[in-house]
Amino acid sequence: HGSRAATAATAAAAAAASGAEAGVSSLSLYISLSKSPTGATRPMMIGPFSRKNKNPLAGKRRPQNQPGAAMSTLEDYVKDRDFTGGLALVDFNIKSGTGEKKDNLMWAGYCAFHLNDFHRAFNCYQELITAHPGEFPQEVYLFEACCLYYMQMYERAEEEALKGPDGHLRNRILFHIAHKVNDEDKLMRYHQKISSDDNRDQLSLAAIHYLRSHFQEATDIYKGLLLENREDLALNVYVAMCYYKLDYYDVSLEILAVYLQAFPDSAFAINLKACNHYKLYNGKAAYQVLKVLVDQGHNLAAHDLITHNTVVFNEGNLALQKLPGLVDSIPQARLNLVIYHLKRGREVRGDDNHNNSDGISEAWELIKDLEPATPQEYILKGVVNASVGQVSGSAKHLKNAQQYFQLVGASASECDTIPGRQCMASCFFLLKQFDDVNIYLNSIKTYMYNDDDFNWNHGIALASRGNYKAAEEALLLIQNENYKKSYVFISWLARCYIMNGNPRNAWELYLKTENSNDSLNLLHLISNDCYRMGHFLYAAKAFDVLERMDPDPEYWEGKRGACVGVFQMMVAGKAIKSDLVDVLAMVRSNTNPQVEYMLRVIKIWCSENGINLPS
Repeated sequence: HGSRAATAATAAAAAAASGAEAGVSSLSLYISLSKSPTGATRPMMIGPFSRKNKNPLAGKRRPQNQPGAAMSTLEDYVKDRDFTGGLALVDFNIKSGTGEKKDNLMWAGYCAFHLNDFHRAFNCYQELITAHPGEFPQEVYLFEACCLYYMQMYERAEEEALKGPDGHLRNRILFHIAHKVNDEDKLMRYHQKISSDDNRDQLSLAAIHYLRSHFQEATDIYKGLLLENREDLALNVYVAMCYYKLDYYDVSLEILAVYLQAFPDSAFAINLKACNHYKLYNGKAAYQVLKVLVDQGHNLAAHDLITHNTVVFNEGNLALQKLPGLVDSIPQARLNLVIYHLKRGREVRGDDNHNNSDGISEAWELIKDLEPATPQEYILKGVVNASVGQVSGSAKHLKNAQQYFQLVGASASECDTIPGRQCMASCFFLLKQFDDVNIYLNSIKTYMYNDDDFNWNHGIALASRGNYKAAEEALLLIQNENYKKSYVFISWLARCYIMNGNPRNAWELYLKTENSNDSLNLLHLISNDCYRMGHFLYAAKAFDVLERMDPDPEYWEGKRGACVGVFQMMVAGKAIKSDLVDVLAMVRSNTNPQVEYMLRVIKIWCSENGINLPS
């Protein structure tokens, strides 16, 4: 029988929404968390103003000037991180000819960059270089590189960065570009130039650790910086994100509260809080946290990341409408779209109870060219390969899936995590080494009690090793109605019932089965398993139905043997009169010459023992 390769996205790493993403166990949706905080992943700082005691994440807009109040200056806007207001003022100055144009272009690029309008910022710097050759600071090349980096044009970003002056900023930019293009030699070269005394260098190094899933190393750096710079409140968010990645959701919320107390309207921080609630509670609780942003006047649809997470919190609702447009801007949108198609591929289709291969094919097309770099991506690629392999019977895909699961489960960083152990269980499941499967699944059973995918796999693995009592308990924990309609589920549960001495329950499963092919297969299972276990009455019933459907001599032989078995149990005092009556009715419906002899022997015994049978 089939399996659902139980996998789990590690609860907090890059497989769910840009930067600080989360995952959900098994084939459930991977959830997105939030972009890495400003400064945590950006390898640059390009403004002349201190970030201390300012909100580096949420940028509140300044209130409108009241009559008689002094007009806000550019420094006021930037100091309060109201870059929208600052950019509007700079645009006015450019159009009105106020101030030096090259200074206005510098400030326009700065404000646009901090509004994430990297194209506009890049164009400002390009115009400055073209219109004022030799009159601009060489750092502008580095600012261009920053813009190109966020536009994901890494080769051009490297070219521009190399034109700029040598120093910490250039090294940080090149450091992050090397990570993005997977150039390990350059990464190590620039890593060696990172200063332990420069806070911005340390932030950059922590960001690389974070992006490479080295969350403990990133945490240590952020905590060290926080001890020395208590006034830099954004560091609390970075530490909270790392603890989220390390599955310490309560601790993450506690640290995040320090930042939210100072900046309660930070969309990023509220989103991170929502994701912690998702992991601790459920999607409904997480969405309630996001509604705070609506009450504050935020348009959730204007935030791509929050749009992405809203889909996840709502169990994938509107995934096909919203996620495709986010694939290019939020890498985890592709992964969640893959998971959506996988879930669709597992749904029961009409009355035939077969997998929807279209959904699995869509998932494969989305992920087949993805080169996995994180545990979550390896896990998801393993799940898709397992699904394709099980639907198509492809040994190659199943082999690939087993290898992906083994890579994650045997890795030093994942081997003692819940997802890592699920991966090893899935690897052994595909290898049909069920003793090993049960060792790994038993080790995490406490944490997965209500997980349908876990109980599915555990139930089948237990049954495969003959532990039918525990298998029955695990299978009966499954709540998903689509799973319960599957023939795989029904057949394994029927076998458990029979092996545990409850053949009547197995027979009732057959009576409730509507699909004709599944009914036929289930009759074969019940007839043979019941006969083998000595449940002769239900074996006889199953063989009787099979014989009426197809007068194969083998069915008569099975029915005859089962009926004789019921008679023997009656003789031994282990059956009741009604069982014998049912047997006689089944035997009389057959025209085989052996029927008369069987009836005569049974009637003689009943007459000698004072048992009255209906004529």
